[in-house]
Amino acid sequence: MGRWRVIDLVINILLLLAILVVLVVIHEFGHFIVARRARVRVHEFGIGFPPRAKVLGNDGETTYTLNWLPIGGFVRLEGEEGESDDPRSFVRQRLGTRLAILLAGVAMNIVLAFVIFAVIAAVADPVADVRIAEVEAGGPAAEAGLLPSRQIGTLRDEQGNERLDEQGRPIPVFDESGEVIIAIDGRTFPVFDRVDMALPSLAYLREHAGERVTLTVQSADGSTRDVPVTLRVPGPGEGPLGIRIHPQLVQREISHAPADAIAIGARRTLDASTLILRGLGGLIANIANPPVAGPVGIVQMVGDVRAHLPPIFMLWFIGLLSANLAVINALPFPPLDGGRVAVSLIQAVSGNRVSEAAERLVYLTGFVLLMMLLVWITFFDIQRLGGS
Repeated sequence: MGRWRVIDLVINILLLLAILVVLVVIHEFGHFIVARRARVRVHEFGIGFPPRAKVLGNDGETTYTLNWLPIGGFVRLEGEEGESDDPRSFVRQRLGTRLAILLAGVAMNIVLAFVIFAVIAAVADPVADVRIAEVEAGGPAAEAGLLPSRQIGTLRDEQGNERLDEQGRPIPVFDESGEVIIAIDGRTFPVFDRVDMALPSLAYLREHAGERVTLTVQSADGSTRDVPVTLRVPGPGEGPLGIRIHPQLVQREISHAPADAIAIGARRTLDASTLILRGLGGLIANIANPPVAGPVGIVQMVGDVRAHLPPIFMLWFIGLLSANLAVINALPFPPLDGGRVAVSLIQAVSGNRVSEAAERLVYLTGFVLLMMLLVWITFFDIQRLGGS
Protein backbone atom coordinates (compact mmCIF):
# COMPACT_ATOMS: atom_id res chain seq x y z
CA MET A 1 0.00 0.00 0.00
CA GLY A 2 1.49 3.34 -1.07
CA ARG A 3 2.01 6.30 1.19
CA TRP A 4 -0.90 8.29 -0.22
CA ARG A 5 -3.27 5.34 0.07
CA VAL A 6 -2.32 5.02 3.75
CA ILE A 7 -2.96 8.73 4.28
CA ASP A 8 -6.28 8.43 2.47
CA LEU A 9 -7.25 5.45 4.62
CA VAL A 10 -6.38 7.32 7.83
CA ILE A 11 -8.47 10.30 6.70
CA ASN A 12 -11.44 8.01 5.98
CA ILE A 13 -11.14 6.33 9.39
CA LEU A 14 -10.90 9.66 11.22
CA LEU A 15 -13.86 11.02 9.27
CA LEU A 16 -15.99 7.97 10.12
CA LEU A 17 -15.00 8.22 13.80
CA ALA A 18 -15.98 11.90 13.82
CA ILE A 19 -19.35 11.08 12.24
CA LEU A 20 -20.02 8.26 14.70
CA VAL A 21 -19.06 10.42 17.68
CA VAL A 22 -21.55 13.08 16.56
CA LEU A 23 -24.32 10.53 15.97
CA VAL A 24 -23.76 8.72 19.26
CA VAL A 25 -23.47 11.95 21.27
CA ILE A 26 -26.79 13.11 19.78
CA HIS A 27 -28.22 9.69 20.67
CA GLU A 28 -26.98 9.97 24.24
CA PHE A 29 -28.26 13.55 24.47
CA GLY A 30 -31.73 12.11 23.93
CA HIS A 31 -31.29 9.86 26.98
CA PHE A 32 -29.83 12.80 28.91
CA ILE A 33 -32.50 15.38 28.18
CA VAL A 34 -35.43 13.04 28.91
CA ALA A 35 -33.75 11.79 32.11
CA ARG A 36 -33.22 15.36 33.30
CA ARG A 37 -36.81 16.28 32.43
CA ALA A 38 -37.97 13.28 34.47
CA ARG A 39 -35.72 14.43 37.36
CA VAL A 40 -33.58 11.30 37.18
CA ARG A 41 -30.12 11.97 38.56
CA VAL A 42 -27.50 12.11 35.78
CA HIS A 43 -23.95 11.79 37.11
CA GLU A 44 -21.99 12.17 33.87
CA PHE A 45 -22.41 13.04 30.21
CA GLY A 46 -19.31 11.86 28.36
CA ILE A 47 -18.05 12.50 24.84
CA GLY A 48 -15.93 9.51 23.87
CA PHE A 49 -15.19 6.64 26.26
CA PRO A 50 -12.83 6.56 29.25
CA PRO A 51 -10.11 7.06 30.24
CA ARG A 52 -11.10 10.63 30.92
CA ALA A 53 -9.13 13.36 29.16
CA LYS A 54 -10.76 16.50 30.51
CA VAL A 55 -13.67 17.76 32.57
CA LEU A 56 -15.58 20.23 30.42
CA GLY A 57 -17.84 21.49 33.18
CA ASN A 58 -20.26 20.70 35.99
CA ASP A 59 -23.73 22.14 36.53
CA GLY A 60 -23.95 21.07 40.18
CA GLU A 61 -25.30 17.61 39.38
CA THR A 62 -23.90 16.40 36.06
CA THR A 63 -20.22 16.32 35.13
CA TYR A 64 -19.51 16.86 31.42
CA THR A 65 -16.37 15.10 30.25
CA LEU A 66 -14.19 14.60 27.21
CA ASN A 67 -12.65 11.12 27.02
CA TRP A 68 -9.75 9.61 25.12
CA LEU A 69 -11.46 6.86 23.09
CA PRO A 70 -13.28 8.55 20.14
CA ILE A 71 -15.91 5.85 19.66
CA GLY A 72 -19.10 7.53 20.78
CA GLY A 73 -20.35 8.81 24.10
CA PHE A 74 -22.32 7.83 27.18
CA VAL A 75 -24.68 8.99 29.91
CA ARG A 76 -24.25 7.63 33.45
CA LEU A 77 -27.52 7.57 35.41
CA GLU A 78 -28.05 6.89 39.08
CA GLY A 79 -29.34 3.33 39.50
CA GLU A 80 -28.80 2.45 35.87
CA GLU A 81 -27.45 -0.95 36.89
CA GLY A 82 -30.50 -1.70 39.04
CA GLU A 83 -29.07 -0.88 42.49
CA SER A 84 -30.04 2.36 44.26
CA ASP A 85 -32.20 3.61 47.10
CA ASP A 86 -32.21 7.14 45.69
CA PRO A 87 -35.81 8.10 44.78
CA ARG A 88 -34.38 9.97 41.77
CA SER A 89 -32.57 6.90 40.45
CA PHE A 90 -33.43 5.34 37.11
CA VAL A 91 -34.42 2.02 38.68
CA ARG A 92 -36.96 3.73 40.99
CA GLN A 93 -38.93 5.33 38.16
CA ARG A 94 -42.24 4.02 36.89
CA LEU A 95 -42.13 1.83 33.78
CA GLY A 96 -43.33 4.53 31.37
CA THR A 97 -40.57 6.93 32.46
CA ARG A 98 -37.86 4.28 32.10
CA LEU A 99 -39.08 3.31 28.62
CA ALA A 100 -39.17 6.97 27.56
CA ILE A 101 -35.56 7.44 28.71
CA LEU A 102 -34.41 4.25 26.98
CA LEU A 103 -36.08 5.09 23.67
CA ALA A 104 -35.15 8.79 23.63
CA GLY A 105 -31.81 8.08 21.95
CA VAL A 106 -33.53 6.19 19.13
CA ALA A 107 -35.95 9.10 18.70
CA MET A 108 -33.10 11.62 18.50
CA ASN A 109 -31.36 9.69 15.71
CA ILE A 110 -34.62 9.40 13.77
CA VAL A 111 -35.23 13.13 14.18
CA LEU A 112 -31.69 13.93 13.02
CA ALA A 113 -32.10 11.75 9.91
CA PHE A 114 -35.44 13.41 9.14
CA VAL A 115 -33.99 16.92 9.54
CA ILE A 116 -31.04 16.09 7.26
CA PHE A 117 -33.23 14.57 4.55
CA ALA A 118 -35.80 17.39 4.72
CA VAL A 119 -33.12 20.11 4.54
CA ILE A 120 -31.51 18.43 1.52
CA ALA A 121 -34.90 18.24 -0.22
CA ALA A 122 -35.63 21.89 0.56
CA VAL A 123 -32.25 23.34 -0.39
CA ALA A 124 -30.22 21.18 -2.78
CA ASP A 125 -31.75 17.87 -3.82
CA PRO A 126 -29.34 16.32 -6.36
CA VAL A 127 -30.65 15.01 -9.65
CA ALA A 128 -28.48 12.89 -11.95
CA ASP A 129 -29.88 13.25 -15.45
CA VAL A 130 -29.05 10.52 -17.95
CA ARG A 131 -26.91 11.40 -20.96
CA ILE A 132 -27.31 9.04 -23.90
CA ALA A 133 -24.06 7.42 -25.06
CA GLU A 134 -25.37 4.95 -27.66
CA VAL A 135 -28.73 4.22 -29.26
CA GLU A 136 -29.50 0.60 -30.12
CA ALA A 137 -30.46 0.11 -33.77
CA GLY A 138 -34.15 -0.73 -34.10
CA GLY A 139 -34.86 0.01 -30.42
CA PRO A 140 -37.49 2.43 -29.05
CA ALA A 141 -34.92 5.23 -28.64
CA ALA A 142 -33.79 4.90 -32.27
CA GLU A 143 -37.39 4.92 -33.51
CA ALA A 144 -38.06 8.07 -31.46
CA GLY A 145 -35.00 9.82 -32.93
CA LEU A 146 -32.99 10.25 -29.73
CA LEU A 147 -29.46 11.47 -30.43
CA PRO A 148 -26.43 9.61 -29.00
CA SER A 149 -22.97 10.92 -28.14
CA ARG A 150 -19.98 10.50 -30.44
CA GLN A 151 -17.38 7.85 -29.63
CA ILE A 152 -13.96 9.47 -29.31
CA GLY A 153 -11.87 6.44 -28.41
CA THR A 154 -11.61 3.53 -26.01
CA LEU A 155 -10.79 3.35 -22.32
CA ARG A 156 -7.14 2.57 -21.61
CA ASP A 157 -5.11 1.75 -18.51
CA GLU A 158 -2.01 3.55 -17.26
CA GLN A 159 0.16 1.54 -19.67
CA GLY A 160 -1.97 2.56 -22.66
CA ASN A 161 -3.62 -0.85 -23.11
CA GLU A 162 -7.31 -1.05 -23.97
CA ARG A 163 -9.55 -2.03 -21.08
CA LEU A 164 -12.13 -4.72 -21.87
CA ASP A 165 -15.65 -5.30 -20.60
CA GLU A 166 -17.01 -8.61 -19.29
CA GLN A 167 -17.53 -9.84 -22.86
CA GLY A 168 -13.93 -9.05 -23.76
CA ARG A 169 -14.81 -6.02 -25.89
CA PRO A 170 -12.98 -2.65 -25.71
CA ILE A 171 -14.80 -0.14 -23.52
CA PRO A 172 -15.74 2.91 -25.62
CA VAL A 173 -15.27 6.52 -24.52
CA PHE A 174 -17.83 9.13 -25.60
CA ASP A 175 -17.96 12.90 -25.79
CA GLU A 176 -20.81 14.91 -24.22
CA SER A 177 -22.78 15.64 -27.38
CA GLY A 178 -25.61 13.18 -26.72
CA GLU A 179 -29.06 14.27 -25.60
CA VAL A 180 -29.84 14.23 -21.88
CA ILE A 181 -33.05 12.81 -20.41
CA ILE A 182 -34.06 15.42 -17.81
CA ALA A 183 -37.65 14.30 -17.12
CA ILE A 184 -40.09 11.47 -17.84
CA ASP A 185 -43.81 12.14 -17.98
CA GLY A 186 -43.07 15.58 -16.54
CA ARG A 187 -41.31 14.15 -13.47
CA THR A 188 -37.75 14.72 -12.33
CA PHE A 189 -35.98 12.00 -10.35
CA PRO A 190 -33.71 13.05 -7.45
CA VAL A 191 -30.98 10.53 -6.70
CA PHE A 192 -31.99 10.18 -3.05
CA ASP A 193 -35.46 8.95 -3.97
CA ARG A 194 -33.84 5.51 -3.90
CA VAL A 195 -31.88 4.64 -0.78
CA ASP A 196 -29.60 2.34 -2.82
CA MET A 197 -28.74 5.36 -5.04
CA ALA A 198 -29.65 3.45 -8.21
CA LEU A 199 -30.89 5.91 -10.84
CA PRO A 200 -34.64 6.42 -10.15
CA SER A 201 -35.30 7.48 -13.77
CA LEU A 202 -34.09 4.11 -15.07
CA ALA A 203 -36.19 2.32 -12.47
CA TYR A 204 -39.21 4.31 -13.69
CA LEU A 205 -38.56 3.17 -17.27
CA ARG A 206 -38.32 -0.47 -16.17
CA GLU A 207 -41.53 -0.17 -14.17
CA HIS A 208 -43.36 1.19 -17.26
CA ALA A 209 -41.98 -1.31 -19.78
CA GLY A 210 -44.44 -1.82 -22.63
CA GLU A 211 -46.13 1.54 -21.99
CA ARG A 212 -45.96 4.89 -23.77
CA VAL A 213 -44.07 7.62 -21.91
CA THR A 214 -42.95 11.15 -22.75
CA LEU A 215 -39.25 11.92 -22.38
CA THR A 216 -38.09 15.49 -21.94
CA VAL A 217 -34.61 15.64 -23.47
CA GLN A 218 -32.04 18.41 -23.58
CA SER A 219 -29.69 18.86 -26.52
CA ALA A 220 -26.04 19.92 -26.36
CA ASP A 221 -27.07 23.53 -27.20
CA GLY A 222 -29.38 23.66 -24.14
CA SER A 223 -32.69 23.43 -26.01
CA THR A 224 -35.30 20.92 -24.82
CA ARG A 225 -38.01 18.89 -26.53
CA ASP A 226 -40.64 16.34 -25.53
CA VAL A 227 -40.33 12.94 -27.20
CA PRO A 228 -43.14 10.34 -26.95
CA VAL A 229 -41.70 6.82 -26.77
CA THR A 230 -43.33 3.40 -26.53
CA LEU A 231 -41.08 1.34 -24.28
CA ARG A 232 -40.49 -2.31 -25.04
CA VAL A 233 -40.69 -5.23 -22.67
CA PRO A 234 -36.96 -6.00 -22.46
CA GLY A 235 -35.47 -9.39 -23.05
CA PRO A 236 -32.20 -10.70 -21.53
CA GLY A 237 -29.48 -8.07 -21.71
CA GLU A 238 -31.89 -5.40 -22.97
CA GLY A 239 -33.34 -2.23 -21.51
CA PRO A 240 -36.85 -0.87 -22.11
CA LEU A 241 -35.54 2.16 -24.03
CA GLY A 242 -32.63 0.66 -25.95
CA ILE A 243 -29.83 3.03 -24.97
CA ARG A 244 -26.38 2.87 -23.46
CA ILE A 245 -25.87 5.38 -20.66
CA HIS A 246 -22.98 7.84 -20.74
CA PRO A 247 -20.72 7.27 -17.70
CA GLN A 248 -20.73 11.02 -16.97
CA LEU A 249 -24.18 11.78 -15.59
CA VAL A 250 -25.41 15.38 -15.65
CA GLN A 251 -25.48 16.60 -12.06
CA ARG A 252 -27.88 19.37 -11.03
CA GLU A 253 -29.77 20.34 -7.91
CA ILE A 254 -33.42 21.21 -7.36
CA SER A 255 -35.32 22.56 -4.37
CA HIS A 256 -38.77 21.64 -3.07
CA ALA A 257 -41.40 23.71 -1.30
CA PRO A 258 -41.29 23.43 2.52
CA ALA A 259 -44.35 21.17 2.77
CA ASP A 260 -43.02 18.90 0.02
CA ALA A 261 -39.55 18.84 1.62
CA ILE A 262 -41.07 17.72 4.94
CA ALA A 263 -43.01 14.94 3.21
CA ILE A 264 -39.91 13.87 1.26
CA GLY A 265 -37.81 13.93 4.44
CA ALA A 266 -40.33 11.70 6.21
CA ARG A 267 -40.49 9.25 3.30
CA ARG A 268 -36.72 9.02 2.96
CA THR A 269 -36.33 8.54 6.72
CA LEU A 270 -38.72 5.60 6.52
CA ASP A 271 -36.85 4.18 3.52
CA ALA A 272 -33.50 4.55 5.29
CA SER A 273 -34.86 2.95 8.46
CA THR A 274 -36.20 -0.09 6.65
CA LEU A 275 -32.92 -0.54 4.78
CA ILE A 276 -31.23 -2.02 7.85
CA LEU A 277 -34.20 -4.33 8.43
CA ARG A 278 -33.88 -5.66 4.89
CA GLY A 279 -30.15 -6.04 5.51
CA LEU A 280 -30.82 -8.03 8.68
CA GLY A 281 -33.12 -10.32 6.72
CA GLY A 282 -30.32 -10.91 4.23
CA LEU A 283 -27.87 -11.46 7.09
CA ILE A 284 -30.05 -14.15 8.65
CA ALA A 285 -30.57 -15.85 5.30
CA ASN A 286 -26.87 -15.65 4.33
CA ILE A 287 -24.96 -15.77 7.61
CA ALA A 288 -22.22 -17.85 5.94
CA ASN A 289 -21.48 -14.90 3.63
CA PRO A 290 -23.14 -11.83 5.17
CA PRO A 291 -24.33 -9.28 2.58
CA VAL A 292 -23.94 -6.35 5.01
CA ALA A 293 -21.07 -4.00 5.76
CA GLY A 294 -19.16 -3.85 9.01
CA PRO A 295 -16.68 -1.18 10.14
CA VAL A 296 -14.21 -1.89 7.31
CA GLY A 297 -16.94 -1.76 4.68
CA ILE A 298 -18.33 1.49 6.10
CA VAL A 299 -14.86 3.07 6.04
CA GLN A 300 -14.64 2.17 2.35
CA MET A 301 -18.09 3.70 1.73
CA VAL A 302 -17.03 6.91 3.46
CA GLY A 303 -13.92 7.02 1.28
CA ASP A 304 -15.93 6.48 -1.92
CA VAL A 305 -18.40 9.22 -1.03
CA ARG A 306 -15.62 11.64 0.00
CA ALA A 307 -13.52 11.02 -3.10
CA HIS A 308 -16.10 10.73 -5.87
CA LEU A 309 -19.29 12.57 -4.92
CA PRO A 310 -20.31 16.15 -4.04
CA PRO A 311 -20.38 17.11 -0.31
CA ILE A 312 -24.19 16.90 -0.18
CA PHE A 313 -23.85 13.12 -0.56
CA MET A 314 -21.78 12.94 2.65
CA LEU A 315 -24.54 14.80 4.49
CA TRP A 316 -27.08 12.32 3.09
CA PHE A 317 -24.82 9.43 4.16
CA ILE A 318 -24.74 10.83 7.72
CA GLY A 319 -28.55 10.88 7.71
CA LEU A 320 -28.57 7.29 6.46
CA LEU A 321 -26.19 6.21 9.25
CA SER A 322 -28.31 8.05 11.86
CA ALA A 323 -31.49 6.27 10.76
CA ASN A 324 -29.73 2.92 10.75
CA LEU A 325 -28.21 3.57 14.20
CA ALA A 326 -31.72 4.28 15.50
CA VAL A 327 -33.15 1.03 14.12
CA ILE A 328 -30.22 -1.06 15.35
CA ASN A 329 -30.55 0.35 18.87
CA ALA A 330 -34.30 -0.33 18.83
CA LEU A 331 -33.82 -4.05 18.20
CA PRO A 332 -34.92 -6.19 21.18
CA PHE A 333 -31.43 -7.57 21.74
CA PRO A 334 -29.36 -6.92 24.88
CA PRO A 335 -27.48 -4.70 25.56
CA LEU A 336 -29.05 -2.42 22.94
CA ASP A 337 -31.73 0.06 24.01
CA GLY A 338 -34.42 -2.18 22.56
CA GLY A 339 -33.04 -5.10 24.56
CA ARG A 340 -33.16 -3.05 27.75
CA VAL A 341 -36.75 -2.12 26.92
CA ALA A 342 -37.57 -5.81 26.49
CA VAL A 343 -35.95 -6.67 29.85
CA SER A 344 -37.90 -3.84 31.54
CA LEU A 345 -41.16 -5.17 30.09
CA ILE A 346 -40.35 -8.72 31.19
CA GLN A 347 -39.62 -7.45 34.68
CA ALA A 348 -42.92 -5.59 34.75
CA VAL A 349 -44.89 -8.64 33.59
CA SER A 350 -43.08 -10.98 36.00
CA GLY A 351 -43.44 -8.64 38.95
CA ASN A 352 -39.69 -7.88 39.05
CA ARG A 353 -38.80 -11.52 39.64
CA VAL A 354 -35.79 -11.24 37.32
CA SER A 355 -32.73 -10.94 39.54
CA GLU A 356 -30.08 -8.28 39.00
CA ALA A 357 -27.48 -11.03 38.48
CA ALA A 358 -29.60 -12.62 35.75
CA GLU A 359 -30.15 -9.24 34.10
CA ARG A 360 -26.41 -8.55 34.04
CA LEU A 361 -25.73 -12.00 32.61
CA VAL A 362 -28.24 -11.36 29.80
CA TYR A 363 -26.55 -8.04 28.96
CA LEU A 364 -23.08 -9.60 29.04
CA THR A 365 -24.14 -12.52 26.84
CA GLY A 366 -25.78 -10.18 24.35
CA PHE A 367 -22.66 -8.00 24.22
CA VAL A 368 -20.39 -10.99 23.58
CA LEU A 369 -22.67 -12.26 20.79
CA LEU A 370 -22.78 -8.82 19.18
CA MET A 371 -18.98 -8.57 19.24
CA MET A 372 -18.68 -12.04 17.70
CA LEU A 373 -21.11 -11.06 14.93
CA LEU A 374 -19.17 -7.85 14.31
CA VAL A 375 -15.90 -9.77 13.99
CA TRP A 376 -17.57 -12.24 11.61
CA ILE A 377 -18.91 -9.47 9.36
CA THR A 378 -15.55 -7.67 9.45
CA PHE A 379 -13.81 -10.82 8.24
CA PHE A 380 -15.95 -10.78 5.09
CA ASP A 381 -15.46 -7.02 4.76
CA ILE A 382 -11.72 -7.58 4.55
CA GLN A 383 -12.19 -10.43 2.08
CA ARG A 384 -14.29 -8.23 -0.21
CA LEU A 385 -11.79 -5.40 0.11
CA GLY A 386 -8.98 -7.72 -0.91
CA GLY A 387 -10.99 -8.99 -3.85
CA SER A 388 -11.65 -5.48 -5.11
